[in-house]
Amino acid sequence: MFIREFVPNDLARVYQIAVESFSDPYDIAILQQLFEIGAGFLVAVEDGDIVGYIIFWVKEEGLGHIITLAVDKKFRGQHIATRLLMMAVNIFRRCDIHRITLEVKSHNEIAVEFYRKFGFEIDRKVPKYYEDGSDAYVMFFNTEKYQN
Repeated sequence: MFIREFVPNDLARVYQIAVESFSDPYDIAILQQLFEIGAGFLVAVEDGDIVGYIIFWVKEEGLGHIITLAVDKKFRGQHIATRLLMMAVNIFRRCDIHRITLEVKSHNEIAVEFYRKFGFEIDRKVPKYYEDGSDAYVMFFNTEKYQN
């Protein structure tokens, strides 16, 4: 497995993973727009097939944000999400980003635990954050504590 930058031909497969992973995935046009406006966009590739992706960007000076992260269900448990997140954190660090935020559905225990193990902490809960009415945890990570 290796990680590389997203290219436009990856869009259909990334969208397919998003649809399989989320009850309310980003529309394919939004994924394309995020790439076009310069968001960080990495894909994980196994045997020529995209098996995961991460999208991230700089919100403001010193603050980064993980927009979305997903791995094909058949490839979960193989540390692909961890490797994608590590790569994004390293890019943020090179850009002098010291704090990273993200939102995750508060009832998504697997995702919350994944981010906690990585070092993210819950900052606050936002009621009815998602379109389906689900609450979100806003989580944060301090890159200065990160040891790769």
